[in-house]
Amino acid sequence: MAREQFQTLTEPMYYILLALLEECCGVDIMERVLELSGGRVKVGPGTLYAMLSRFEENEIIRLTAEEGRRKSYIISEAGKQMLQKEYTRLKQMAADGAPYLN
Repeated sequence: MAREQFQTLTEPMYYILLALLEECCGVDIMERVLELSGGRVKVGPGTLYAMLSRFEENEIIRLTAEEGRRKSYIISEAGKQMLQKEYTRLKQMAADGAPYLN
């Protein structure tokens, strides 16, 4: 999958990458997503591991450790740039809507 496929991120994708600003494993990522989103976004194992695989294939994250079945990851520089771009896009969307929705 080409990086272009990640032009905009879904909520789970955004929070997974946000969680991976710190190295963590799958279970920790699921907990961090829940925490970072204030309980709004819950990522199940199927979604999480599919996304981790896609992100790793596209060098958005990298594997940092592997102990048995437990794998730890961290966001790459390309992933950080992608996350920053999405954050900027979301802020602009909120700013565009503010005059009409306040």
